[in-house]
Amino acid sequence: MEEEHLTYAAVAAQLGIRKAERIEAWVRMYRREGELSFHKPIGRPRKAESEEREVERLRMENALLKKFHTELRKVQLAQRNIGRSTTTRKNTK
Repeated sequence: MEEEHLTYAAVAAQLGIRKAERIEAWVRMYRREGELSFHKPIGRPRKAESEEREVERLRMENALLKKFHTELRKVQLAQRNIGRSTTTRKNTK
């Protein structure tokens, strides 16, 4: 735009952008911060870190619940005396 002395509308038409104001904003950014202004992330920051933390927390919680379930099952089996005979047999000889 600056080299060919084109208007914002002409550049927008060449790029297929409906509003020339977008071109104007880009030119302002370029003049203010240079080429680095176009390499900044746009929009909300990604939640990759927090999602990774949540997955790690859920894995830890899952392991804890599995351990708790195993211990609870052992207690329940011990209370019911599973595997032990509680009845006596009568010899009928």
